[in-house]
Amino acid sequence: MTAAAILLAAGLGTRMRSRLPKALHPIAGRPMLNHLIAACEGVFDRLVVVVGPGMPALERAAAPHATVVQAERLGTGHAALQAAPLLDGFVGDVAVLYADNPLITPATLRRLRAARAEAGLALLAMRPGDPAKYGRVMQDARGDVTRIVEYADATEAERAVGLCNAGVLCAPAAELFRWLRGVRNDNKAGEYYLPDVVPLAVSEGRRVVAVEAPEAELRGINSRVELAAAEATVQAALRRAAMEGGATLVQPESVVFSHDTRLGQDVTVGPHVVFAPGVTVEDGAEIRAFSHLEGCVVRAGAVVGPYARLRPGTDVGPAAHVGNFVELKNVALGQGAKANHLTYLGDASVGAGTNVGAGTITCNYDGFSKHRTEIGEGVFVGSHTTLIAPIRLGDGSMTAAGSVLTRDVSADAMAFARARPAEKPGAAAVFRAARRKEKG
Repeated sequence: MTAAAILLAAGLGTRMRSRLPKALHPIAGRPMLNHLIAACEGVFDRLVVVVGPGMPALERAAAPHATVVQAERLGTGHAALQAAPLLDGFVGDVAVLYADNPLITPATLRRLRAARAEAGLALLAMRPGDPAKYGRVMQDARGDVTRIVEYADATEAERAVGLCNAGVLCAPAAELFRWLRGVRNDNKAGEYYLPDVVPLAVSEGRRVVAVEAPEAELRGINSRVELAAAEATVQAALRRAAMEGGATLVQPESVVFSHDTRLGQDVTVGPHVVFAPGVTVEDGAEIRAFSHLEGCVVRAGAVVGPYARLRPGTDVGPAAHVGNFVELKNVALGQGAKANHLTYLGDASVGAGTNVGAGTITCNYDGFSKHRTEIGEGVFVGSHTTLIAPIRLGDGSMTAAGSVLTRDVSADAMAFARARPAEKPGAAAVFRAARRKEKG
């Protein structure tokens, strides 16, 4: 049977104290909404994202999935109902999820769908360590859900129930939208609440079941503190997956991953390494301490760091070395090439076996446009060489230390571009004497 999902993302996130919509706050380098979308894409055939007015960034994040605007924020039930026109005539199940519950796994969503196939409505529930003010899921003797009691309305006995509502539910499309239209707003907030469809389903004699999942998957994220807790949960899972995949993390708790970081077998990662989005590290490479990588590829056997920065577009070739305080941006570093000390290379290609000396800079930006530097194979770039792009150093060429080069260098040539040394005997002593006299 086909199924659709409605993702509620219209919340402002007042407790986040942020101008950024709550659903766009990132976990492991990816917005919460996109975590949820990724989980849903393998389980549901169609997705509809409900956003608030004036949230174009959320609409872009949801693409290519359909979006609908909840013009007035009148509660979660009202928000889900805004998707009805986009699913008019849809035959199949519809699940309603929240963008601030971004860690639900595809496996849990599949269990939700399977449970719905055996009942009129299925919902997700959890047993948190601190039930706090979650709504309680009340069940009959055989375990079917009879109602959900909000904490504020619950008796002491009901508050003692450990099973809590996570808010996510799934029902046949036609019935879900009929129940949503029947939800009333006779509460203190004057809002239409999604959980109120449960008693409507029960009143029609439909069986309602709860699917339990871990709190780590289902807890909501409404504050920066809760966001940090979710980040810690995700980071722990990513570190474990990396090590189980064959990577060595010397100090796992200090390494920061993104959701899409890919490490090969026998990769070694030193302490305090940060992987921003878009990084692949191939087998046998080593990333040394305090390095920062983003949008790059590190090929097999390469060594990066310590204290290196690889920026987007960089490809570090097999067995290449990138050393301390070296920054590469949009650079192809050839096999076995080395840039070991205090160097900036931007918008450049470096051939196999080339050695780039300490303090080398490619001057790639003239204030208006970016220009490329091409360094051939087997080149020796002397320390403190400044390469004014666009420029090309031919294979096997050499540059003298301290050179400022503005023109191409031929293959196997040696380039000098620095002032001729001059010496004035006794000038230093004269200078010091003059200074002392000035100071009295």
